[in-house]
Amino acid sequence: MEPEEGSVLLVDKPLTWTSFDVVKKLRYALKVKKIGHAGTLDPLATGLLILCTGKMTKQIDSFQAMEKEYEGEIVLGKITPSYDLETDVQEFGDTSGITEDQIEQALNKFRGTISQVPPQFSAIKVDGKRAYESARKGKKIKMEPRQVEIKQFDLEKISTDRYKFTVVCSKGTYIRSLAHDFGQALGTGAYLAALRRTRIGNFHVKDASTIEALTAL
Repeated sequence: MEPEEGSVLLVDKPLTWTSFDVVKKLRYALKVKKIGHAGTLDPLATGLLILCTGKMTKQIDSFQAMEKEYEGEIVLGKITPSYDLETDVQEFGDTSGITEDQIEQALNKFRGTISQVPPQFSAIKVDGKRAYESARKGKKIKMEPRQVEIKQFDLEKISTDRYKFTVVCSKGTYIRSLAHDFGQALGTGAYLAALRRTRIGNFHVKDASTIEALTAL
């Protein structure tokens, strides 16, 4: 039976699972009635997901407001409608002449407080519907920009068109949009090839448990 005071669970979300899949699985496995997550991760992202049970669900908003840290990979020269690998990759721009100076100049445009438009393939509600529901039907939706803070955005080249990145950002930042917008600023296009959340506030993914380990409890 769930302790009355509730608990905070750190989960390392696996690839292809939705955040709700994790909640549903643990609600059943741990036999808890009240459980929720503090900050959605896309199915194609892995890493730290904070779950709260019982009375600790009242703290979800405070966890969601915490600074986030991500690692992942960006591919230049190509784009996708979803800004990640959920949709088909399309050729976009030539990357052969891109210099490190051009990379750094483009990165500087996305450091600090910026205005960001969320991707159409997102769970944001527009006119009472999830945006991705309309996007998957080919409908264009007007997504309103939002102010977010990018405290760190660094790239490291790992192959011809592929870069590893680290991002530290505020609540509400879409890393997919950051990858896409960075590619547009560079003139080559870009999409998010991999994403892992490594930190929320002072909580680190290295301290998180797998779903298998938690269900074994």
